[in-house]
Amino acid sequence: MKRCGDLFERIIAFENLLNAAKAAQRGKRFQENVLRFNYRFEQELFALQDELRSKSYQPGDYRTFEIYEPKRRLISAAPYRDRVVHHALCNVVMPIFDRTFIRDSYANRTGFGTHRALRRFVGFFRSSRYILQCDIRKYFPSIDHAILKTLIRRKIKCRETLWLIDTIIDHSNPQEPVTAYFPGDDLLTPFERRHGLPIGNLTSQFFANLYLNGFDHFVKETLFMQKYLRYVDDFALFDDDRERLADAKQRIDAFLATLRLTMHPVKSQLFETRHGANVVGFRVLPDRIRVRTENLRRARRRLRQQQADYTAYRLNRQELTQSLRSWIAHLAHGNTWRLRGQLFARLAFARG
Repeated sequence: MKRCGDLFERIIAFENLLNAAKAAQRGKRFQENVLRFNYRFEQELFALQDELRSKSYQPGDYRTFEIYEPKRRLISAAPYRDRVVHHALCNVVMPIFDRTFIRDSYANRTGFGTHRALRRFVGFFRSSRYILQCDIRKYFPSIDHAILKTLIRRKIKCRETLWLIDTIIDHSNPQEPVTAYFPGDDLLTPFERRHGLPIGNLTSQFFANLYLNGFDHFVKETLFMQKYLRYVDDFALFDDDRERLADAKQRIDAFLATLRLTMHPVKSQLFETRHGANVVGFRVLPDRIRVRTENLRRARRRLRQQQADYTAYRLNRQELTQSLRSWIAHLAHGNTWRLRGQLFARLAFARG
C-alpha cells in the first residue's frame, strides 16, 4: 500500500485553516467561544498556524455532557480552536483514506449519509430472506489507541502529520469504562491499554470509520458477502442461506477480537427479513418504510422547542424554514405522506 508524505504544509496552510474555521463554526457562530475567536479572527488563525508549525500546539480541555437520544451517550465538545484544527486535518487526510473505503460504508463521507444507506439497505433487505444485523458494544469507548495509530501509519508516513494525529488521539478525555479481555491478555491488559475516543469530534468520527475499514474488506473479500453495509458501528449482512450468515457471525466475532471489539449480545441478531428491521431511524418492512416511534417522539419535542424559540426570537425565519424543510425531506424517504400531514397540520409559528 502506497504511503503518503508531505501533507503537513497543506494542513497548516492559511487558506486551509480559514476554510476549517468556517466549517467549524457552521451553525455555531453566536457561541461565546466562537465570537471571541472571530473578534481577532486573522490573528487567531496565524497564532494557531505558528503553534502547529513549531509543534507547541496543545489541545484544550473538553466540555462533557450526556444525551439520551435514543440511548445514554457521553458527548465531549472540544474548544473551538481545537475544532478548527480537527477540520484542517480532516480536509487533507480524509480524502486519502476515503479512496480505500468500500462502496457500502456510509457514515461521515461526502455524498453518502443516512438516506443513501437507507436505500441500499432496503434493496438488500427486500431481495434476501435472512439478515444478520449487528451492533458493536460501546464502540467509541472501545477504540484502541495503539491499534488505531498502526492503521493510520499504513497509509501516512508524514512525520509532522503523524505528530498532530497522535496529539489529538493522546488528548482524548476519559470515556465510559470498558473492560473486555481478548486472546493473549493478562489480568491488567484492559487497564493498561489506552482506548476510547470522544464522540463529538470530527476526527473521532473519521477515525471510527477508518478503524473498521479493514473489517469491511474482510467481510466483502474474505467472507464474500456481497450484500453488506455499515453505518459507523452498525452493520448488516443479507443472504438467502441462514447457515452461511451463522458461519459469518462466528468469523466476524474472531476478526473483531483482533481490533479489541465485541458485538453487542442483544442487538446483534440473525433473523428473517419478513419480520422487519430498524435502520438509521426507520423501520423497514417488506412492503413499507415507517419512521421509528422514538425518532418521531424526539421530532415532536424538537418542533415544540422550535415553536418556542421562534416565538421568543431565538430562531429566525430562515433557520426555521431550513430546519423544517430538512425534516420534511427526511420523512419523505419513508411511506409517511399521512404522517407528514398530521405532524404539521396543527403546527403554528408566530412571533410573541
